[in-house]
Amino acid sequence: MSKVENNIRYEELENKIHRVILGLDISTACIGVSIVIDDGDSLPKIVKLTHVTPKIPRGIKGIEALFLKKKVFEDAFISTLDEYNITDVIIEEPLLTSNNAFTAGTLIRFNGMISEAIYRKIGVVPHFISSYDSRMFSFPELCSIRKYNKRNEEYSLTHVKKAIKDNHLVLFGSYPYDVDKKNIMMDMINELYPDIPWMVNKKGELKKENYDACDALVCTLAYINVNRYGIEKPLITKTSVSKENNLTTIDYTMKIWDKEYDKKLTIKTTK
Repeated sequence: MSKVENNIRYEELENKIHRVILGLDISTACIGVSIVIDDGDSLPKIVKLTHVTPKIPRGIKGIEALFLKKKVFEDAFISTLDEYNITDVIIEEPLLTSNNAFTAGTLIRFNGMISEAIYRKIGVVPHFISSYDSRMFSFPELCSIRKYNKRNEEYSLTHVKKAIKDNHLVLFGSYPYDVDKKNIMMDMINELYPDIPWMVNKKGELKKENYDACDALVCTLAYINVNRYGIEKPLITKTSVSKENNLTTIDYTMKIWDKEYDKKLTIKTTK
């Protein structure tokens, strides 16, 4: 089980306004866990970053399997929560993109079971955040005007100009449509926290469980940003257009909270 634990003494922070936030990315296969201390100003400190794989005996299915998986998580992690003085809980909502109604229902039920178990243990009512908002509010710089359609073809200049006029900023807009979003989020976390000792396999490749822990940390950071700065939609504030041969370049500035990001979008155009 991968983990990062900074031995932070809570009494050292007693003179600061701070939150101790538990973030979770819940699935029936693996539960990502993040505990972070936020003093309201500096980079949040990671206290714990780990995952729990709720393994149960083979052959057990349905609601009984969920009960047993919840018990594994309770024994492995929830039972330890008293030592952290958790003040806030944020949980990433299940991504219900499956066409299988049973799968969607299973995810919702298991999410509710874990949420209730945490509330019963520490008396903190969980907050919930969508996967999209989790990524947007943790790293708003990933928002931009979308360049590619679902076929990974560049949009026309007319389409892009309308998107700018409509302030249609989307996550991962500057990337190919089918980009691996989890790898991008891992890269963003590693820039922010370069010393996280992620688990690797014998080939030196990141184990997939790391991505669940990463998602838990991402939703925790999003929760912190929303509490610090509020819920705000990114806006395009300035634009300029230049042309060279068959290329049109649009420079624009995106603003969210008190931060501004300079962005550039180049589109091929016919002469």
